[in-house]
Amino acid sequence: MAGDWADGIPDVGEELERSSTAERVADRLREYVINGALPPGTRLSEEKVGRRLRVSRNTLREAFRLLGHERLLVHEFNRGVFVAHPGLDDVVDLFRVRRSLELAALRGAAGAPAGAVDAVGAAVASGTAAYDRGDWWGLGTANMHFHQAIAALSGSPRIDETMRQILAELRLVFHVMAEPRAYHAPYLELNRRIYEELAAGRHSDAEARLADYLDVAEKQLVEAFAAAESRRNPAS
Repeated sequence: MAGDWADGIPDVGEELERSSTAERVADRLREYVINGALPPGTRLSEEKVGRRLRVSRNTLREAFRLLGHERLLVHEFNRGVFVAHPGLDDVVDLFRVRRSLELAALRGAAGAPAGAVDAVGAAVASGTAAYDRGDWWGLGTANMHFHQAIAALSGSPRIDETMRQILAELRLVFHVMAEPRAYHAPYLELNRRIYEELAAGRHSDAEARLADYLDVAEKQLVEAFAAAESRRNPAS
């Protein structure tokens, strides 16, 4: 043997450590997006964000780059880094991906990991608590967690990661809705019904309910985006 294969790997320990930190920073910023704390158009100051998260400028720029690939951030030349503004095409594509992930997860829910169904119920309970205290953005966040838990029924870490990215981008889409209560509140009862079907082992019924649910949600958002576009361009 000509030597250990590892001898040919360059020493990039510091770079890998920085990359790992950047991924953790990206995770934190993505969670802020999911929670509604970073709405579309928010400018992210390298100095301020770096100071609050206690990371170097290089690490922060790497985190920004990662989130740019996820379509959550955009870099505008000579202006800085901003939270993205999703468009109508993004809405349609996001729902296309959601159907492929969430409906398949319900279809195969009989083989879900231990505790996965309970996590769906916990998200419904969290949504109910947010509703009771009148926390409409919190209700939206609980709804995100509900759909994350649905996808997690598949037991796939890759699907979990993809779903986190999809839901973060979807949260940016939700900002088009002027009244978060009016949009999110009706879905709480639908979430509960889907959970009840799932907990009872009626996976096909749960899948059918979610399919209808996604159709309605997509239609609402498409109409909201069309109305917003009409307000921006009244002459068109």
